[in-house]
Amino acid sequence: MLNAFCFLVGAKLLLYGLCANPTVQTLDMKGNNLRVAGAEALGKLLRHNKSLKNLILEWNALGMWEEGFCVFCEGLRANKCLKSLDLRNNQINHQGVGELALALKHNDALQELDLRWNNVGLLGGRALLCALQQNKTLVRLELAGNNIPSDLLKAIEQAVSHNSDCQTTLRESRSRSKVLSNEIQCLKVEKKKQFLNMMGVIDQQKEELTRSCRTAAMQVGQLQEALAEKSSIINSLRAKVQMTDAALTLSEQKSNNLKELLEKTKLEKIALKERHSKELKSEQEEACSREVKLTRELNAANGKNMELTNKIDELERRCKVQHDQICHLKQELANVTAEMKQRIVQTEERLELEKKRFKQILDDSEALRKKEVDHMNLQIQENEQCLQDRIQKLENIRIQLETELSHLKASAVTHRALAEEELIKMKNQIRLEEQDRLVHLEEKLHLVSQSRDEYQNRCTMQKQTINELQAKNNKFTFEIEGLKRRIEELTQTNRLSPRPQSPFNNSHLLEHRVPFRLAGANSQELSGKDQEKVAEVNNVRVELQEQIGHLQAERIAQEGLKEKISALERQLKVQSSNHRDTMLDKESEISSLLEKVRLKENEIVRMKEDEAQRASFLHNAILSYVHSSPLGAQCSKK
Repeated sequence: MLNAFCFLVGAKLLLYGLCANPTVQTLDMKGNNLRVAGAEALGKLLRHNKSLKNLILEWNALGMWEEGFCVFCEGLRANKCLKSLDLRNNQINHQGVGELALALKHNDALQELDLRWNNVGLLGGRALLCALQQNKTLVRLELAGNNIPSDLLKAIEQAVSHNSDCQTTLRESRSRSKVLSNEIQCLKVEKKKQFLNMMGVIDQQKEELTRSCRTAAMQVGQLQEALAEKSSIINSLRAKVQMTDAALTLSEQKSNNLKELLEKTKLEKIALKERHSKELKSEQEEACSREVKLTRELNAANGKNMELTNKIDELERRCKVQHDQICHLKQELANVTAEMKQRIVQTEERLELEKKRFKQILDDSEALRKKEVDHMNLQIQENEQCLQDRIQKLENIRIQLETELSHLKASAVTHRALAEEELIKMKNQIRLEEQDRLVHLEEKLHLVSQSRDEYQNRCTMQKQTINELQAKNNKFTFEIEGLKRRIEELTQTNRLSPRPQSPFNNSHLLEHRVPFRLAGANSQELSGKDQEKVAEVNNVRVELQEQIGHLQAERIAQEGLKEKISALERQLKVQSSNHRDTMLDKESEISSLLEKVRLKENEIVRMKEDEAQRASFLHNAILSYVHSSPLGAQCSKK
């Protein structure tokens, strides 16, 4: 006794110490005979511990003490981390299983439960079945060696398999949603990186253009200063300004052509916007049509469910009517048996009186006794015939009831098969619709990737054009530097050449006019090239601004497409969750209806068995009473 007490105290202390332990995940307490204190300590452990996942309690006789097992079940009800529980060979009866079922109704973490070799019985099996209607996380339940009927075992197995199927579907949907979200995030990150790279390239190009513009402005300022000094030479070259006007007209024509191209691009953008709007409208109409179809199908399913419930109500009414008829027949049988007993008592009293008389007068009463005995035998035969007729009528009624029950069972089986076929069709339709939506989303992602590739190609083309313009700019700078060198050489020649001393020396005048003409021609060429350079720089600026505007518009369009994709994904998630909820509700309703039908069938079978047993008992009692009576003995002698 002391050893057992010390062992229980040690187990209690061990379990109380494990309440705050955050590392232990499996605990094996097999064959320790924990009793009441151990069960209470286990309940406290399950209530406070948050890391234990596997608990083995085989051969501990926890079900012998109801109070301790109730505390254990309350701890299991409050636990949120235990996944497997082994309660084999613990002498748990139907009351303990009822407490365990109440705990399972509120537990959302337990996945495996082993209750083999206990005393669960019929009531415990029903309690577990009711608990499985609310608990959707229990995937494995072992109930061998518990004296549970095969119908209940099959129903419990179906509920557990339904829970496992639901868990697998949830895991698959979560994995798919995670994969899709990861892919979308990767695409978003890639697009952001590409956009940032494009913006960086554009910023670099802008900086390079500003630098080139500054250098060009500096050079133009220097050239303007040089030209201001030689304004007298520029006035003599006004004739060539007309040539520059003609060049300006050509540049204006080029600008007009560029404007026409811009208008064409704007029209193309408007057409693309209209196409996108039409596509969005068509998608919205398709979504509305799908929602209408789904609502119609749900209404049809609800109508069928209402019809099934009405049929079940009619069956219940018929069963009640038949039960009333059976009760009425039982009352008639009881009345008949009471009448028979009264008559038998009366006959016994008469027989006693007649025996007394026979003792007094034996010789005179022999003939009268024979007559009365014959009369009584006739009455008994008539009563037996009446009882046999009533028994035959009852048997015919029982046969009719059995036939009606067989017809009702067949109709219930057919309705159940039709309901299962409709459920399978609905599931297939929902799966096909989800696949179509996934294909549609994949096509949209493919189109987005194609548009991204097109934008990348456009960016590469723009980079090539910018490089070409930079090459042209470099060429013009080289030409300007050559012209500057020529001007410097001309200025040096002008300074070195001697001035004329007298106006009559014509040879000196001719020698001075030649370099002036050369300088004028060079300055005209420089001014024309400067103007061409300025015009080209302006054109390049305009083109860059247009390209920047195009890129910004494309970025806005991409952002709008991203928002649409996110909205469609949200709608898909909401619709998928709604479909799953409706499917789960329908499956739960169908399972509840099937369970009701099974329970009613079991009750009808029990009523039949009870009626047959009662009829056999009444028949045997009547026969035994008739044979035991003195009249029956005399009839058998005759």
